[in-house]
Amino acid sequence: MPVRPPSVAGDGRVRERAARTLLVIAALGAVGAVAGAIGAVADAGPATRMVETWRMLGFGVFAGIFLLLAYRPRLYAGIWELSILNKLGLSLAALSFGSGTAGAGTALVADGAITLLLVAAYVLGRGWTAWSAARLA
Repeated sequence: MPVRPPSVAGDGRVRERAARTLLVIAALGAVGAVAGAIGAVADAGPATRMVETWRMLGFGVFAGIFLLLAYRPRLYAGIWELSILNKLGLSLAALSFGSGTAGAGTALVADGAITLLLVAAYVLGRGWTAWSAARLA
């Protein structure tokens, strides 16, 4: 295997560290969302209690996904893309619902920011290379 010049090898480590940092930030945001959703679950009536619980636990799942991606950014083929598509889909839904839907503005900002953060981490961490690793396994 050819040896890369130190500057190129170092750049790869810097990019991967930046990607991991972005993913940890996303995970911390998701953990914060779990904490913030506890009150919504506690205050929810019978008509919305299940959906609020589902939402809160979904934040927890995404916190875990972001931490797994931070730990091994080139291991989980498809998880990057599914995460990005989910957050992009939520952003587009919030945009299409507009101000007439409660929470749409907040979702647009939060999920839009996470979408951008994930795309940046995907590019920096070369997340697409997980597909090559999956083929070799």
